[in-house]
Amino acid sequence: MFRLTVLAVGKLKNKPLSALGEDYMGRLRRHGRLDLVEIKDSDPTVEGERLLAALKTRSDAILWALSEEGKTMRSVDLAKAVSERQGGEFVFVIGGPFGLVDDVKVQADRVFSLSPMTFTHEMARVLLLEQLYRAVSINTGSKYHHD
Repeated sequence: MFRLTVLAVGKLKNKPLSALGEDYMGRLRRHGRLDLVEIKDSDPTVEGERLLAALKTRSDAILWALSEEGKTMRSVDLAKAVSERQGGEFVFVIGGPFGLVDDVKVQADRVFSLSPMTFTHEMARVLLLEQLYRAVSINTGSKYHHD
C-alpha cells in the first residue's frame, strides 16, 4: 500500500482539468492513500514559506519537487521508486505559476521534471496525477500501461 501526498500551490480553476484531476485521484485512492494539500497562491516567496511550513509535518517522507530544471524519468522508473517505498510516504510538491523557490527545492530528495517542455502548474498537477496512477498500475499489473 502506498501513501502519496500532492502538495500544490493554488486550486485547479479550469473545470475540465479539475474534473480530470479528480478522476485520477479517485482511481489512485482505490489502491492506497492519496492526500491533496493545496497552498493558497501568493508571491513565490510567501508560497515557499507556506510550502516549507506544510512540509515540517512530513519530515520522514520522501520529498520530490517538480521543477523545469529537474531530471526527467520514465514512467516505469517512477513506478519502481514508488514500489520501493511501500508503507512510506512520498510528497510531490508543485509550485505556482512562477515555480518553486530554491528553499523548497534544496529540501527535496529529488528534483524532477515531467518533460523538457514547460506546462502550466494546473496541467502539471493533472499530468503528475496521471503518472502516479500509471506507476500504481504498473506495480499492480494493470493493463493501463502499455510498454
